Amino acid sequence: MARFLILFSLLFPVTAMAQRVDDFVLLDHKGQSHQLYYYSDAGAIVLMIQGNGCPIFRNMVPDFKKVKRTFETDDVVFLMMNSNLQDNRASINKEATDWDIQTPILVDDSQLIGESLGVTRTAEVFVINPETWEIVYRGPLNDRLQYERQREFSEVEYVADAVSSLLAGKQVETNSNAAVGCLINFPHVNQAQSEISYSKTIAPLLQENCQACHQDGGIAPWSMSSYSMIQGFAPMIREVVRTHRMPPWHADPEIGQWQHDRSLSMQDRQDLIHWIEAGAPRGKGEDPLLTLVAVRKEFPLGEPDYIIDIPAFAVPASGIVDYQFPVVASQLDRDVWLRAITIVPGDTSVVHHVLAGTSPPGSEPDNGSDSLFENYLGGYAPGKESTIMPEGTGVFIPRGSYFLLQMHYTPVGKPVTDHTRVALYFHKERPENILRHDVVLNPTIQIPAYSKSHEEGAYFEFYKDAILYSVLPHSHYRGKSSTFALRYPEGNEVTLLSVPNYDFNWQRGYDFVEPLLVPAGSRLIHKTVYDNSAQNPGNPDPSRDIGWGLQSFDEMLYGDFVYRWVEETSENPFHDNRRMQITQWFGFTDSNMDGLLVMDEIPSRQKKRMKDVFKNGDENQDSAISLTEYLKLRSR
Repeated sequence: MARFLILFSLLFPVTAMAQRVDDFVLLDHKGQSHQLYYYSDAGAIVLMIQGNGCPIFRNMVPDFKKVKRTFETDDVVFLMMNSNLQDNRASINKEATDWDIQTPILVDDSQLIGESLGVTRTAEVFVINPETWEIVYRGPLNDRLQYERQREFSEVEYVADAVSSLLAGKQVETNSNAAVGCLINFPHVNQAQSEISYSKTIAPLLQENCQACHQDGGIAPWSMSSYSMIQGFAPMIREVVRTHRMPPWHADPEIGQWQHDRSLSMQDRQDLIHWIEAGAPRGKGEDPLLTLVAVRKEFPLGEPDYIIDIPAFAVPASGIVDYQFPVVASQLDRDVWLRAITIVPGDTSVVHHVLAGTSPPGSEPDNGSDSLFENYLGGYAPGKESTIMPEGTGVFIPRGSYFLLQMHYTPVGKPVTDHTRVALYFHKERPENILRHDVVLNPTIQIPAYSKSHEEGAYFEFYKDAILYSVLPHSHYRGKSSTFALRYPEGNEVTLLSVPNYDFNWQRGYDFVEPLLVPAGSRLIHKTVYDNSAQNPGNPDPSRDIGWGLQSFDEMLYGDFVYRWVEETSENPFHDNRRMQITQWFGFTDSNMDGLLVMDEIPSRQKKRMKDVFKNGDENQDSAISLTEYLKLRSR
């Protein structure tokens, strides 16, 4: 029998099953997001393990660049990854600068990706087949170090040969070689993962970070109500945590400090993934999810002072639903100051977002999309139901106002009737300061068909000192990443928020832990990168050139910000809506953001009118119009 098995193995050799790489998302050393499966259209993916201070890796950098140049005209993606405990983004960025590394270096700060790949040393290279997500080669870049020790010339280019074979549709002959770089410490690999307790660690972690949405009546599609539910969804939980889809918090952790940060700590991510990879063991102890299920309240801020009852709306099973702009007459018998607002969707499955504002008292209500922003109260999007105004601030609602609403519905495959309500909470006394909402926007955006990375931007210039409380980036299905920056009057610029992995499903605002003083003359700059390619799984039609539009299949550059004027009080308001609109227009028309408008920046439909502006308003005769000159002309 033994002879037969030996003969069989010689005639029919068994090929080891290739390792498959699961999807993941990591930020690189410059804060840009990379999702592995996004590169499914590549001919090959080359991933090299980097580590600061490793002489072996540094010695191989020129060879890596050579291989990269060899395939620069082919569809080959080159990446690096750092899983060192001792390295961080700043030190990796310095190393990349010092050694002229132009390749993105993914920062595996939790070590979860390096662990799953079985990484042990730096300078190891993985060649991945994007058609199957299998590793077709792993090991050193070439055999140069081996032959240098023997004083012979290197002739074997392992990675280049593997990539060439993959591009040619041939089998890769050499599948693996021993890595030669510096050792990487993965302390959790030696930890008994089964020792992570479900009852003491995992269930409390889920209760604190996930159960507010994952409960009966919550916005999540299933309830974390027991161990059996977690066990069944464990592979899906692992996937959404590795790809940063959950929890829904998308701010770059190294830029800014934010209230209500919903991200998982590194320890929580490691514990959760390790527990799942150990088989999601039940272990001993009670099931906390059975006994401590959160109770979702209709009005989480308590009994409201006033409820806006929005008329019911029938959402069809399919198709495109036009934005709805209901108008509801106020029954308030007095002037009030709003301190908080909660919007309660009638059916969260079809309500994409709700915006609420008021019309001026005594005026005919206008149900157009812009009117509600003149006295904006607040909004709803998944994950943002309630807003509490910063201490000492409020929004004025005069008696005789009308409530103006903007409703965006998305059909879900069956007819649904929505009956949304808005809960308002009032100050008992007049607050000292007036809270303001405005928007950095650009309705002139043009995103070319099939473009993978197209950037648009705009800015807003503050004409008086202000206190900035929060910012919110908004785009649609093609939104890829967004930033807010503040350019001070002296010219120095600071990034306030970076959302490197924007998700249209979550329209989240980011509230500063410490409100920011914005000097007069500062510009709030908002930029968004759009992915209009077929690689974007949410893209309705990559063949279209995309412009501005309300519907999700169109696009927006829309950066909401919440602030107050330092010198404005509730007893002495001076806010000028007309001036704000002009400033807003100037900020998206000035395409190079130099603070001056030249005729080439003016849209063709406005050139005729603007000729008179340049003729009469260009006081210093520099063939350009500043915001100050334009405002002075408009005030005449």
